[in-house]
Amino acid sequence: MSKAGITLATAGPSAPAVRPTGRRGVELALIVLAVGLSVYGYCAVGLARNGTVPPGAAGYGAGLGVLAVLAHLAVRWRAPLADPLPLPIGVLLNGVGLVLIYRLDLETPGDRAAPAQLIWSTLGVALFIAVILVLRDHRVLQRYTYLCVTVALVLLTVPILFPAVNGARIWIRVAGFSIQPGEFAKVLLAVFFAAYLAANRSALTYAGRRVWGMQLPTGRVLGPIVAVWLVSVGVLVLERDLGTSLLFFGLFVVLLYVATGRTGWIAVGLLLASLGAVAVGRLEPHVHHRIETWLRPFASIEAGEGPNQIAQSLFAFAEGGILGSGLGLGHSVLIGFAVKSDFILATAGEELGLAGLSAIILLYGLLVERGYRAGLALRDPFGRLLAVGLASLVALQVFVIAGGVTGLIPLTGMAMPFLAQGGSSVVTNWAIVALLVRLSDSARRQDAAGALR
Repeated sequence: MSKAGITLATAGPSAPAVRPTGRRGVELALIVLAVGLSVYGYCAVGLARNGTVPPGAAGYGAGLGVLAVLAHLAVRWRAPLADPLPLPIGVLLNGVGLVLIYRLDLETPGDRAAPAQLIWSTLGVALFIAVILVLRDHRVLQRYTYLCVTVALVLLTVPILFPAVNGARIWIRVAGFSIQPGEFAKVLLAVFFAAYLAANRSALTYAGRRVWGMQLPTGRVLGPIVAVWLVSVGVLVLERDLGTSLLFFGLFVVLLYVATGRTGWIAVGLLLASLGAVAVGRLEPHVHHRIETWLRPFASIEAGEGPNQIAQSLFAFAEGGILGSGLGLGHSVLIGFAVKSDFILATAGEELGLAGLSAIILLYGLLVERGYRAGLALRDPFGRLLAVGLASLVALQVFVIAGGVTGLIPLTGMAMPFLAQGGSSVVTNWAIVALLVRLSDSARRQDAAGALR
């Protein structure tokens, strides 16, 4: 019963009454700790660079604290039984990201990104609060299954009409304002995949022919979801945004496996991913160049052209050692134009060391674990698949980005959740956290209702 977070109170000789209780006090304490650590990092950068506490430290701490407390009050009011960890984790990761971007801004005074990132973070927290207040039951999202997929495909298609940026057509830029629609599309596609698979899970598991010992679903059932996946991935290939394409493919395979319980889908997914990677790597020059750089990261140094971005990233991680050089004392800015976005993890690795980098990865792991925990506790198939899908989005994105900047896999242009510069990314990730909070609240309510029966 303790797992469900409820207490039993006996009322005389009658059957025990079940009174759900939340852990909002724990959440508030963790939020205070998260804000405190973020402010400490902000001050540490100023002390390391100038020997004084930055003049905006109090304002930064107050702003982050107010946003976090407002989000906490929304959860306390509308989702009192929710898991107490996702919100503090989001606050801490967002706060650390702002500190790292501010630290890099000191190296690029003509290109300050922290003020804009703070505005986007505010919008993200506002969206978090809106989702908590408006979405009282996650099952309402099932009514908008096909609306979600339609909007997602439109968002994925629109950037094709705009000029490429750094080799990829994933941005909409108008009058100095830019957004990345694919970030919003991934949440909508997660809702669609979860709703469709929940509605057709029996047909996906038991209908159709058996091929090579594997039960295949009928084309009528599997066709629509495969068509949507192929269209979304095809559009992303045209946009040369293979990082998001890989993310969608992984989401598709994970949810299909969870819905059917058949491990054969994982094997099929890995096979298709391998064939697609080989084909695109040979036919697309932009992707081929990234694969060549991954295979020989120091080739540019050997040719006398200086280190490329991957080489500089590896140097930054090596320089960090166990405890890091200290906030504000690294040289990751040598990576170049993507140091605040794609390579933000290199700054964390150099200045916080293996210890700090491990702590960040563990925070992501804990956020994913709480999402999976909520999914296991939910009794409705849609909620279970949605929780697993959203948590898998975070896990896959962290793996793809961390693997790319450390040389484990070829680099793909994506933003590290909460840490990296990118307004669309931080807003979307706050929406994911809000949905996980709502799902965890629903899971504990269902548990409490079951105990009453």
